[in-house]
Amino acid sequence: MAGTDCSCGGTLRKERLMTLEALARRSGVTKSYLSKVERGHSVPSIAVGASLAKALDVPLGSLFTEAEEAAEVTVTRAGERQSLTDEDEPGSRYEALALRAGTKGMTPFMLHPPHEVESVPFRDHPGEEFLFVHEGRAELLFPSGALTLGPGDSAYFRATVPHKVRSLSPARAALLLVVCDDRDGVDTPHPQLP
Repeated sequence: MAGTDCSCGGTLRKERLMTLEALARRSGVTKSYLSKVERGHSVPSIAVGASLAKALDVPLGSLFTEAEEAAEVTVTRAGERQSLTDEDEPGSRYEALALRAGTKGMTPFMLHPPHEVESVPFRDHPGEEFLFVHEGRAELLFPSGALTLGPGDSAYFRATVPHKVRSLSPARAALLLVVCDDRDGVDTPHPQLP
């Protein structure tokens, strides 16, 4: 993901008096990549974000919003979704939902997967995911097989299973993605993380 400010991860790191090196060790993400994220030059994928959230002991959604913005009830109007990626992003495009929600155990996104995923690695992270196809058709890919999903279809799975999604319809599909991070779970190796 690239296109919005996720530099609040640096604020969270500093609040915890943690160095970049310490966060890199705890999260399995390189120091140079963390520096890019904190400066707003890169926005982490969900897998990287989940690792950072776990290392910082915060909900995944807190990486994309400031604490003082949190609200008890959050409404995100269709025209107010915050894009987390550039419009011309060749990979998956993400739009944040419920950014101003307070502490939450799940983080919702609108996902617009690419058509071509040959060069996209499978991703895994602690927690669970729920996908609901709002528009178009998509394919949920696992190393062991694939599931074709159409409008109204959904899939719920453990995010520790390596996965990726691609659009099958002429225009990119629109999927509701809900990530439930497992901050209390056991560590999961992420060899594919930068």
